[in-house]
Amino acid sequence: MERQGVGQALRLFRNWLPGLRAGSHQDNPGESIKEPERTQDHSLPVFAGGQHFFEYLLVVSLKKKRSGDDYEPTITYQFPKRENLLRGQQEEEERLLKAIPLFCFPDGNEWASLTEYPRETFSFVLTNVDGSRKIGYCRRLLPAGPGPRLPKVYCIISCIGSFGLFSKILDEVEKRHQISMAVIYPFMQGLREAAFPAPGKTVTLKSFIPDSGTEFISLTRPLDSHLEHVDFSSLLHCLHFEQIIQIFASAVLERKIIFLADGLSTLSQCIHAAAALLYPFSWAHTYIPVVPESLLATVCCPTPFMVGVQMRFRQEVMDSPMEEVLLVDLCKGTFLLSVGDEKDILPPKLQDDILSSLGQGINELKTAEQINEHVSGPFVKFFVKTVGHYASYIKWEANGQGRFQERSFCKALTSKTNRRFVKKFVKTQLFSLFIQEAEKSKNSPAGYFQQKILEYEEQKKQKKSKEKTVR
Repeated sequence: MERQGVGQALRLFRNWLPGLRAGSHQDNPGESIKEPERTQDHSLPVFAGGQHFFEYLLVVSLKKKRSGDDYEPTITYQFPKRENLLRGQQEEEERLLKAIPLFCFPDGNEWASLTEYPRETFSFVLTNVDGSRKIGYCRRLLPAGPGPRLPKVYCIISCIGSFGLFSKILDEVEKRHQISMAVIYPFMQGLREAAFPAPGKTVTLKSFIPDSGTEFISLTRPLDSHLEHVDFSSLLHCLHFEQIIQIFASAVLERKIIFLADGLSTLSQCIHAAAALLYPFSWAHTYIPVVPESLLATVCCPTPFMVGVQMRFRQEVMDSPMEEVLLVDLCKGTFLLSVGDEKDILPPKLQDDILSSLGQGINELKTAEQINEHVSGPFVKFFVKTVGHYASYIKWEANGQGRFQERSFCKALTSKTNRRFVKKFVKTQLFSLFIQEAEKSKNSPAGYFQQKILEYEEQKKQKKSKEKTVR
């Protein structure tokens, strides 16, 4: 794969989604688009509740091309059909609907009819030029029927990040599709009219199914919504704690990371989990959970990326001209390529703390929520210990604008190893975007990270108080 292939891939993607943004808002203030496959920020917004659940439900099927034996993914069902759109809105919708089939069938066009096919649940994220995000929640399976047939994909397009909730919705769509497409409509119409619940709340939908009668479907959001878009189980199943920490370290320094796996579900879940470890920071570079075959040249890009590639394209990836990349084989739980310093990026003591915390009581966890909190917690604490004092080093001017005092912030760390790490971290876009938001308001956001900072400060006060008492 030559460097020329990168340009070809980017031009190809530009034809599908010219509205996709090239990176963060700070990349080039005067330009709206540079490399269309790069998204502004993969992280998904946390919703208080009240928004609509979804924008579209689509069914994407494989249709034979007019010439040759290849198949082309095509939208064969759309709900709702949009009417009376303004010209600009209509063009945006057409671009979106043209791009989606590519991500529903990222594995190429060579298909054969099958009698068995394991269903897969996966997702993709598209970011528009204005920073708005659309998430595609996909369920790919073999439709009911006799004889060999081709798989199809149910795809729900939404601006809301809540994978567990949408997986349950896809279960209901799948169940109704086995009966008739006509049964899907009233269910999705009821869902569209319902308000998205606030964290910890439940919305109940009433739905009629022929021969089964009226059913009540409850959809509940977790109380702690900062992890509702992720499931760490697949990552834990595929990799050891030490490897997860090394992936985290590479991501913190905004390096190139490629995940390889056979299944779309595994790729999608693991890459979302890896990016979620960066909370409260957000990955601000190329982010493609499952790279379509036609965009494999993405792995040659010189800029940071976090992408997933199906194992069938492993050799093509290995033969590509890549520099300083971490290539993760999720099937065998190994690193095929690495920079070599991944174990030395994080301060040794803090790295040991993460490893110790991950191992404590892991076998006693039962629910997905417990696993998520257990895995995420040590990494959040790492950021609390290294950069949790950021708010004290924002100097406020008379006009209300904050100015971050980077030098004083770094010097405040008493540990040399911590200070050495933070001096590198403050130069990343991860930290830069976070601080730019913090500089906008004197009032610290009352989120999960701020809560953990306050808890840590309180623990330090209590420890000091005990030490004085002992003396």
